[in-house]
Amino acid sequence: MADARRQLRSGTVVLGGMGLLAAALTACSSDDPDKRCVDRDSYNAAKGYKVVAEKNCKTVTTVDGAHYYGGKKKSGWVKGGSFTKSGKGSGSSGSDSTGVHRGGFGGGDSSSGG
Repeated sequence: MADARRQLRSGTVVLGGMGLLAAALTACSSDDPDKRCVDRDSYNAAKGYKVVAEKNCKTVTTVDGAHYYGGKKKSGWVKGGSFTKSGKGSGSSGSDSTGVHRGGFGGGDSSSGG
C-alpha cells in the first residue's frame, strides 16, 4: 500500500516538474521569432544585412547593431524585413477602422490649430 502511494507521489512530482519546465521555456521564448540583431553598416544590395550576436544590440560595441524584423535569413544574412517592429493589428488605432487620422492641425471640427 505504501509503495502505491510513493509511486503516485513521484509521478505527480515528475508531471509537476514538466509543467514548470514548459512554463519556463515559454517565458524565455521570444515574442518576436523573426527578430534578429544585424549590423546596420553591413548592408549589401544582394545579401541584405549581416546577422550578428545579440549582445551587439544590447550593449555598446564596435558593431552598429540594431534589431531587424522579418525577412528571409540565408547564410548569416537577412533581407526583406524592416527595422520597425510591425504591430499585431491592422495598423489602425482606436475605433476608426479606416486607418485615417482625423483632427489635428487644420483638420476636423474639434482641432485647435495655432
